[in-house]
Amino acid sequence: MNFQPKLKEVEMKNMVKNICAAMVISLCAAGHLSATENNPNNDNKFMEENLNLTQEWDKTFPQSDKVDHKKITFHNRYGITLAADLYVPKNVTGKLPAIAISGPFGAVKEQASGLYAQTLAERGFLTIAFDPSYTGESSGQPRYVASPDINTEDFSAAVDYLSTRDDVDAERIGILGICGWGGMALNAAAIDTRVKATVVSTMYDMTRVTANGYFDAMDEDARYKMREELNAQRIIDFKQGDYARVGGVVDPLPEDAPQFVKDYHVYYKTDRGYHVRSLNSNDGWNRTSGLSLMNAKLLHYIPEIRHAVLVIHGEKAHSRYFGEDAFNELKGDNKELMIIPEASHTDLYDQTDIIPFEKMATFFEENLV
Repeated sequence: MNFQPKLKEVEMKNMVKNICAAMVISLCAAGHLSATENNPNNDNKFMEENLNLTQEWDKTFPQSDKVDHKKITFHNRYGITLAADLYVPKNVTGKLPAIAISGPFGAVKEQASGLYAQTLAERGFLTIAFDPSYTGESSGQPRYVASPDINTEDFSAAVDYLSTRDDVDAERIGILGICGWGGMALNAAAIDTRVKATVVSTMYDMTRVTANGYFDAMDEDARYKMREELNAQRIIDFKQGDYARVGGVVDPLPEDAPQFVKDYHVYYKTDRGYHVRSLNSNDGWNRTSGLSLMNAKLLHYIPEIRHAVLVIHGEKAHSRYFGEDAFNELKGDNKELMIIPEASHTDLYDQTDIIPFEKMATFFEENLV
């Protein structure tokens, strides 16, 4: 009998096992060092840039006298320093449940996400509203880039930050995504087991809408044409040494614009929601950002989310199908779909008489345990 092949097989398995063990030890050691060096209680901020953060109140909503507010920063695994507004309820003690919030897609923390964060802080949660990588006051070059990978990581980086605060209960952290950051939040919820509850409001799946168009109207030929155009734009950008922008919400508004475009215009281009740092209010994303979005499936693993999820959408929202389709992919009896009667997509950005803040607060209270 020839034992040589079996012997080689055993030796190979042992070798692989030893290599894997060495890698695990190395990664664990590196993780320990990283956690120590980046602890918020430690003065070592070697991974973070010094950002020039606006200190005056420049939100699109009034400041509450029920919460304390300040600017903070934290970093993600890609070395990008993120800027956020921290909201802490006044006259509370002990470790608090915490929520990280971002969105809408192309907005900044001074808009809808900040309103959500401040309002939930009034209800007893420590909250942060953050600018995603490459946008707002957060760092990252070039500017105005969207990435399903990096923007999912932004949520997990927010959980890193919250988990290491002395006033946060690290076992009671949730996330909340608005519009396109609803899809990013669900993707983060699928990978990050530290997240104990997730809410998505008026969500988009940005990978689906980029690849398929609104209402899945694009076919393969249309997708191929868009790939050709975006790759041609790469050459133009490389030669010019700058990245062309797609433009924000269309302005002036065409007479035949769809109602949801009119709704976007009213929010982003008027005093209701305009902000100087908002992409949608101004020149929009980099044109080539669509390449990474159209080549990914953001929600592929959301059926594996085990913690509680609340999906909120407006009855009249053009984007309602994103929320309902995502909800139908979720599994377990701890998933809820809430449809707000008569509400449009942008009503859930800032209409405080329509946004179900009490339901959100109750949902987080019951599931951040």
